Amino acid sequence: MPRTLWSGSLSFGLVNVPVELHPATQDLDLHFHELHEKDGTRLVRRRYCSCEDVEVPWEEIGHGYELDDGQMITITDDELASVRPKKTRTIDIEAFVERAQVDPIYYDRPYALVPAGEEDGTLRAYTLLVEVMSRTDRAALGRIVMHNKEHLATIQVRDGVLALTTMRFHDEVRSSADVPTGGAEPTKSAVADAVSIIDELTTEWDPTAYTDGYRERLAKVVTRKRKGQPIEAPEPAPEPSP
Repeated sequence: MPRTLWSGSLSFGLVNVPVELHPATQDLDLHFHELHEKDGTRLVRRRYCSCEDVEVPWEEIGHGYELDDGQMITITDDELASVRPKKTRTIDIEAFVERAQVDPIYYDRPYALVPAGEEDGTLRAYTLLVEVMSRTDRAALGRIVMHNKEHLATIQVRDGVLALTTMRFHDEVRSSADVPTGGAEPTKSAVADAVSIIDELTTEWDPTAYTDGYRERLAKVVTRKRKGQPIEAPEPAPEPSP
């Protein structure tokens, strides 16, 4: 079972469901340490003052916000604390919407929202919410406070489990009106040809059919290095035309 990131309750009318938040995805990328190439020693990052050329201890590190004119405004820890959202262990469902109405561009990070404990009351309340949301094909909208930040979130049913996805706020999404589409109106024959190609390529969605080829090749490089086998670098490919 993945580690618990948040615990509290999901509030829906008179129903209060104890829940836990678990990560719904996992990072499988290969991560590397920075080394001194000469002797293979791991590098250490330190923070230096560019004015005094001295290392700054953690307790002396502040926060600065740069204005458009280059002026730096200093914000203290107390000033930051004054605007942090109130810590709460409740996700209040504010509204329900049709799942199809939620534009995927607003989705940010997915989590699994599971029952907290195995008490009969908890499991019954959780199952009730799953059943109702499955039948109505609705998505619930609410807010959750994590890491001193308030997130808008949508809650949906996925494979019989509640899935919570944090969302971007409206002003964080760029308007498509600013995106140049260009080009003349396509001809009817060009549209018909394109539709035919799409029809030929249309299939059932199978997420297992798609893998991270770069990660697989990188893992093979690590394996060969571990075995002491040589790695032959390919010839540099020409840069694609803009």
